[in-house]
Amino acid sequence: MGHAPIGSKQRRPGEMVAMGMLRGSAILSIVITIGIFFSLLLPSLDFFTEVSPKEFLTGSRWAPTFADPDFGVLSLVSGTLWTTVIGLSIAVPIGLGAAVYLSEYAHDRVRRILKPVLEVLAGIPSVVYGYFALFFVAPVILKSVFGIEVGTFSVLAAGLVLGIMIIPTVASLSEDALSAVPQSLRQGSYALGANTMRTTLRVVFPAAASGITASIVLALSRAVGETMIVALAAGTQAQVVLDPRDPGQTMTGFIAQTATGESTPGTLTYNTLFAVGLLLFVVTFTINLIANVVVRRVREAY
Repeated sequence: MGHAPIGSKQRRPGEMVAMGMLRGSAILSIVITIGIFFSLLLPSLDFFTEVSPKEFLTGSRWAPTFADPDFGVLSLVSGTLWTTVIGLSIAVPIGLGAAVYLSEYAHDRVRRILKPVLEVLAGIPSVVYGYFALFFVAPVILKSVFGIEVGTFSVLAAGLVLGIMIIPTVASLSEDALSAVPQSLRQGSYALGANTMRTTLRVVFPAAASGITASIVLALSRAVGETMIVALAAGTQAQVVLDPRDPGQTMTGFIAQTATGESTPGTLTYNTLFAVGLLLFVVTFTINLIANVVVRRVREAY
């Protein structure tokens, strides 16, 4: 008497408060995203009233502050593309290798020691990575050790250190995804005579594919949006980069350089910040949308 029947869906007050907070957090994140989009869109519309979108998206010369200005963003896109590709080529194989070792081969005691040490890399400020690329990777590693002729600034040095910075993102999230695969799947593979490597590649990896994909996409988004490493190590010379040993400027590097300058709000030069920022937002948003589709298709139910 007076008790809710077994199986009743009536929630306790504490649960209702928690659900309300979670729902509010989800709505707030959407509102913030919309706010960011419109804060970039409105000044960008002013920019595109003076510069055609075709010139902006297809031009290869970026000189917004020159007496004869040009607004071809491809030079900034090429620098961003180089540093991102180089960074992912370093972070993905090393990060996945570390994740496989920690999940499938390392003893529990070793895992408890190595994983926090690996994640320390994620806590190092990116400006420190930038100086590391500028004063150690370029002159010592690339020039002295490997004999690669690079100048003070290069997208190669920036991309290499960018890859080092995002290794923990790939490794930590991939290790979590691999560890979440039920042991019964591994035991069934071992029972059929497979060794650890074959079990990892043929059973565990497909089962954790969605989590691994999400970790790579998060690393990709972070690489595209990274600022201080590329601003310090890649240089400020906006040009279409054909050789990674050359200097170049990325979209985030341009924003960092111009935002700290003396551009007057409301001017065309000032509005270039928002046009480039809007392009960066659209690129990142598109990457995440594509990733969500891929994750849904490769997700394994178990």
